[in-house]
Amino acid sequence: MNQDISTVVFGAHSVCEVLKNNRRRVERIFTTKQESKAFRQVKGVLPSRIPVSFVERTTLNKLAGTPDHQGVVAAVAPFPFRKKLFAPERTPLVVFLDSVQDPRNLGAILRSAYCTGCSGVVFAGRQTAPLSGTAHRASAGLAERLEILIEPSPLEAAKNLIKAGYTLYSGALGGTRISEVDIQLPAVLVVGNEGEGVSSQIQKLSTRIMLPQQSADVSYNASVAAGLMMFLVSTKHHLI
Repeated sequence: MNQDISTVVFGAHSVCEVLKNNRRRVERIFTTKQESKAFRQVKGVLPSRIPVSFVERTTLNKLAGTPDHQGVVAAVAPFPFRKKLFAPERTPLVVFLDSVQDPRNLGAILRSAYCTGCSGVVFAGRQTAPLSGTAHRASAGLAERLEILIEPSPLEAAKNLIKAGYTLYSGALGGTRISEVDIQLPAVLVVGNEGEGVSSQIQKLSTRIMLPQQSADVSYNASVAAGLMMFLVSTKHHLI
């Protein structure tokens, strides 16, 4: 494997999406000597120029860092993160992840973002989970179809989005029911950290919205809350 390859993706959907979207180089595919169902799926979109190495499952476990790889791992170039802030006229709905730490939550949010027509995503804060192989697989590879911007300071990112013309809506307990808020585009939906929620600084810059729930002593999982908010806003504005 070349030294400039810094990451891997694994699982049938993730590897297929990297190949189909052609946004980054695939250096090599690794799979088991006994052909897996996942690799049969990958073969359908695999260009002949990309080499395939047949290895033991233990080798795949080491490459992926997990046994949860379905028998196929791809060595790929780094993800092409966006360099510029989103423009409201081109990306009317953005989801903003304020230090979301669980890679599976992050991946599930990316999957919902694509499905609901929310094509812009901000990873805000140094504690936000990276787009690892685990997160990529949780997105079913749909991260490859999204524009993702990394911003180390959530507060500065929020201020810059407001300057660009967006209105921020933060999911927060104690906020106004989302059905009672007239959310207009361009909008940024802010999803908070699994433990602390959206930071108080960003809440002060936002309209606080809440998803109704059965009792106040529980809360939705971060990825579920994000998916519900994106779906409600997207359907209201006919983005899907």
